[in-house]
Amino acid sequence: MIRIALAGNPNCGKTTLFNELTGSSQYVGNWPGVTVDKKDGKWKGNKEVIIQDLPGIYSLSPYSLEEKVARNYLVNERPDAILNIVDGTNLERNLYLTTQLAETGIPVVVAVNMTDILRKNGRMINIQKLGEKLGCEVVEISALLGEGCQEAAKKAVDLANRHEEIHVPAVFMGSVEHAIAHIEEIISDRTEPRFQRWYAIKLFERDSDAAAALSLSAEKKEQIESHIRDAEKEMDDDAESIIINQRYAYISEIMEERGVKVEEKKERTISDKIDRILTNRILALPIFFAIITLMYYVSVTTLGGWMTDWTNDVFFGEIVNDAATSFMESIEAPEWLSGLVVDGIIGGVGTVLGFVPQILLIFFFMSLLEDSGYMARVAFIMDRIFRKFGLSGKSFIPMIIGMGCSVPAIMSARTIENIRDRRMTILLCSFIPCSAKAVIISMVTATFFPDSVLMAPSMYFLAIAVIVLGGIALKKTRLFAGDPAPFIMELPAYHVPSLKGALLHMWERARAFIIKAGTIIFVICVIVWFFSSFGAGFEMVEDVEDSLLASFGHMISFIFAPLGLGDWKGAVAVISAEMAKESAIGTLAVLNGVSEGAEDALVMAGIAGMFTPIAAFSYMILNLFDPPCIVAISTIWREMGSRKWAVFAITFQMILGYTMALVAYNLGNWLVYGAPFGMGQAVSIALCLAALYFILRPMPKEKDIEILKNMETEK
Repeated sequence: MIRIALAGNPNCGKTTLFNELTGSSQYVGNWPGVTVDKKDGKWKGNKEVIIQDLPGIYSLSPYSLEEKVARNYLVNERPDAILNIVDGTNLERNLYLTTQLAETGIPVVVAVNMTDILRKNGRMINIQKLGEKLGCEVVEISALLGEGCQEAAKKAVDLANRHEEIHVPAVFMGSVEHAIAHIEEIISDRTEPRFQRWYAIKLFERDSDAAAALSLSAEKKEQIESHIRDAEKEMDDDAESIIINQRYAYISEIMEERGVKVEEKKERTISDKIDRILTNRILALPIFFAIITLMYYVSVTTLGGWMTDWTNDVFFGEIVNDAATSFMESIEAPEWLSGLVVDGIIGGVGTVLGFVPQILLIFFFMSLLEDSGYMARVAFIMDRIFRKFGLSGKSFIPMIIGMGCSVPAIMSARTIENIRDRRMTILLCSFIPCSAKAVIISMVTATFFPDSVLMAPSMYFLAIAVIVLGGIALKKTRLFAGDPAPFIMELPAYHVPSLKGALLHMWERARAFIIKAGTIIFVICVIVWFFSSFGAGFEMVEDVEDSLLASFGHMISFIFAPLGLGDWKGAVAVISAEMAKESAIGTLAVLNGVSEGAEDALVMAGIAGMFTPIAAFSYMILNLFDPPCIVAISTIWREMGSRKWAVFAITFQMILGYTMALVAYNLGNWLVYGAPFGMGQAVSIALCLAALYFILRPMPKEKDIEILKNMETEK
C-alpha cells in the first residue's frame, strides 16, 4: 500500500483536490492521540494508493496543534511521497512550506493550483523553470475544474516507487550553512543520512521537539549551541529569524529568476472587483445577512420545508409506519414490541431523520459559500467588527465551523494563541446554531411560525449578537481583559465552486448527523419510550400521564415553568437535549405519538398543544444558548485545560440560556400577547438592566490586567 500525503497552506485547494482524487471512498477519523480530523481515501486511479489529507498549515514549525500533527506524521510516520499543493496566485507565500517539505527527506511533487485563475488574470508560471530551481517535479493543476489532478497523483506515486535519492535545495548560505553542516556531522550517529538535514535545521532553530527525539548528550548539545551562537553573532540575529529570512530570500531569488513568472496585468482582478462590493465597509454586513437569510429561506421555509413535510408525512408517517405496523401484526408481535418499534423507534428517530433534507440543503449552501472563497471574507468582515469589542476575527472561524457541529468548532479554537481569547471563544462558539440545533429551529418554525420567513435566520443573527455582546461583557472582566490576538488571513481568489466537491462536503457532514440519529438518538428514544410506556410497577400503561417518565417530569417541571415550559413533556425534552440536541424532537415525538401513531401531522399537533407560540420561542432560545450536547460538553472540559475553567464555562452557558429564555418568554408574553405585568416581567427587566451594566461598564484598570497576566505567567 502506497501512502501519498497532501500538504499545503489553508485555502490552497487541498480539500477540493482530495475530493477529486478520492471521490466517495473517504473515511474520517482522528489522528492518534489528538482530536484533529484525519481524512483518508483510496485514489480512484489505483485502490492500492491511500491519499491522506493533512491539516492546512503554513509551516512545519509547531506553533499550532494542526502544524504539530502534520509535522509528527511526516517525520515519524513518513508517507511514501508528498503532494504539495500551492496556490499559484500567491506562490511566494506558499513556497515557504515547500522548502520545509523538501528537507524532510520524503519525495515531493509540487502541484501549482488555480492555474485557471492565473490564465484569466494574464499570469503564467514556467513550471519547468520552477521545478529546476526547487529541485523537484512541478505540475499545473486546477482542482476546481479537475485539470491535471490525476496526473499529479500519478507523478507522486511514480516518484514513491522509484526510491530515488532526494534532492534538497540549497536554501541557506554563509555561516548558516556552515553551522548546519557541522550539526549534521554531530548528529550523524543519531539518525539516518536522509533525515540528517531536517534535524540539523530544526536543531539550529532550537526546536525542543527535535532535540528530544534525538536524545542528545549534554556534550553534543553544547557543541551544537556553540555553532548556533557563532552564526547568530555573525548575522546579528536570533537563529529562528535567520532561518526564516534566508528561506524568503531563497524564494525571492527563485521568483526573480527570468522566465519563472510573468507578472499579472495591471488592471484590477475579478476578485478585486467583487471585493469592492462584498467587503465594502457599509454593504458587507447587509449582504452577509441577506445571503444567510436566503440560505435559511430556501433550506427551511420553502424547498427544504416541502421536502421535510414529504419525508415526515409520507415516507415515515405513511410508508414506513404502515409497513412496520403491518409487519408487527403479521408476526403477531406483543403490544410492547409493536409499541417499541412503531412509536419508540420510528416515531422518535424517524421524526429526527425527517429533518435531514433541511440539514442537507444548509450544508450544501455552506459548502458553496466556503468553496467560492466568500466565507474567508466573512471572517475578515467580522474581524473589523469583533476587534472594536475586544475580540478577534480568529474567534469567528470556530463559529463558522460551528454551523456544522460544535465539537470541531471548539477544537478549532486551538489556533488562537492568546489563552484568554481561546477560552472565551470556546465559551461562546457553541451558541451558533449547529446541525442539531437547526433541527429544533426547523421544528419550532414549521409548527408555530410557518408563515415567518425571518424566524429561522433570526436565530443565527441572534446568536452572533449574543456572542458579540457576551464577548464585550466578558472582556470587561479581569478574567478575559486584554488586547485581542492579531488576525492575519490570506483571502483566496473567488472562483465558481465545484458542485461535486460541495455535494461530497454536504454528505460528509450530513452523514455524521445521520449516524448520531441512528445511535445516540436511537438509544434515547428507546429509553424515553420505555419510561413513558411503563408505570411504577413496570406494567404497561395506556395513558402516558401514568408513566414513570411523567412522574419524573412533574418533579422537575417547576424549574422550567417560568420559561413557559411547565408541561412535564417539555421539561423532559429539555433534559434529553443535553445528551443530543436533536433528541429533543425525538423525545417530543415519542411522548406525543405513544397512543396516536408516529404520523407527523399528529405529532406536530401534539407538540402545538403543549406550548403556546411564545413558549415554543422560549424553548428554542433555551436550546440555542444553554450548554451543548454531552459530546461537546466533554470537548469543552478537555479543551479548557482546567476543571475550574470547564465548570465556569458550562455554568455560564446554563445561566445564560435559562436567563435568555426567561426574558424572551416573560417580556414576549407581556409585550406581544398582552399578558398582565407580574413578577416574571419585573425579574426579566431587572436581568436586562444587569446585562446592560456588564456590557456598558468601563474596562478593568491596566493595573488589574497586569496582575492577571503575571498570575498566568506564574502558572
